[in-house]
Amino acid sequence: LQGIIQAYKSGITLQGNTTSLGRWNFSGSFFFSISAITTIGYGNLSPSTAAGRIFCILFALFGIPLNLILMNEIGQLMLLGVQHCARRLEEVFPWQKKASLLIKTCALVTGLLLFLLLPPLLFSDKEGWSYEEGFYYSFITLSTIGFGDYVIGMNSDRTYPGWYKNVISLWILFGMAWLALVIKFGINFLE
Repeated sequence: LQGIIQAYKSGITLQGNTTSLGRWNFSGSFFFSISAITTIGYGNLSPSTAAGRIFCILFALFGIPLNLILMNEIGQLMLLGVQHCARRLEEVFPWQKKASLLIKTCALVTGLLLFLLLPPLLFSDKEGWSYEEGFYYSFITLSTIGFGDYVIGMNSDRTYPGWYKNVISLWILFGMAWLALVIKFGINFLE
């Protein structure tokens, strides 16, 4: 029993040995940091020492509020960009209200493509998931539900490029900001 527990703590699971995936190299650490400060918490990576757990607590105490500020700023920049484009179109074209609606619709569709519809194609290629599984992962991740049933870069039978986890970490930050804006618009509409 002790051997099984030790093997599990070392990264060996019934689904395969994950120790070869570079859990604590730069990409793995960056991905862990993003999943911690965004409160996604997939449950597949965690510190195993007392010092690591204490550091994780302190990191999260400062990282979560800073991340919320960062995501708010990213969301505001996205919103300002859309509003700026809408104002420009309203000035140029006589059909002002339609131009504003067109820009907002384009921003929504662009966000849908970048954050929910195209990433599953990457996940299908790199992870071997179906499109539906990739879409599910995208939404569960960006909404910070993070069940942990699908996590990128964990298949020991696959080789992942070095940029993969870093790009996905940035996708998470920007995608969460975009989804927060969509949810905010939805709340405003419902109110």
